Amino acid sequence: MADDDVVTVLTDQHRRLETQLRALLDAAERGGDCTALLARAGDELAVHILAEERIVYPAVHAARTEDILLESLEEHLSLKRLLADLLALAPDDTTFQPKCKVLDEQARHHHKEEEEHLFPKMQRLLDTPSRRAMGAAVRYHEAALRDHGDPRERVTEQTDAAAPLP
Repeated sequence: MADDDVVTVLTDQHRRLETQLRALLDAAERGGDCTALLARAGDELAVHILAEERIVYPAVHAARTEDILLESLEEHLSLKRLLADLLALAPDDTTFQPKCKVLDEQARHHHKEEEEHLFPKMQRLLDTPSRRAMGAAVRYHEAALRDHGDPRERVTEQTDAAAPLP
């Protein structure tokens, strides 16, 4: 199987999500059919966010990462709200394309922050077997989320407040 180091798993998710959000934004700018692209990007975003919130952040919370994690959770909330807004809109709505653009920009910013600040700390604080076990847990959690319907639909119910740290 591919490298299960959690940093590699999450970074690979970032690149996939960025590609999918770019395809969605391109389609929205052209006035193309965005329904399937939004579903695919929304599911990818949902499984990524939920895996971080349920697997990764709790595991690294005790290791002097609280400031980074609290900011990340607020960014997750913003991404969830944008996704929920997009799922409620028709693609021809005048706010659909601007929301796609903001979602793309915010996701890229969030990924950059994690890759520059959180991931290096994780690599210093966790040994290789721990990072691999966490990466495998993230992959398993994602598969379970996908097996139980459309992950994007669960995120829309989590827009009142940022997820708490354990």
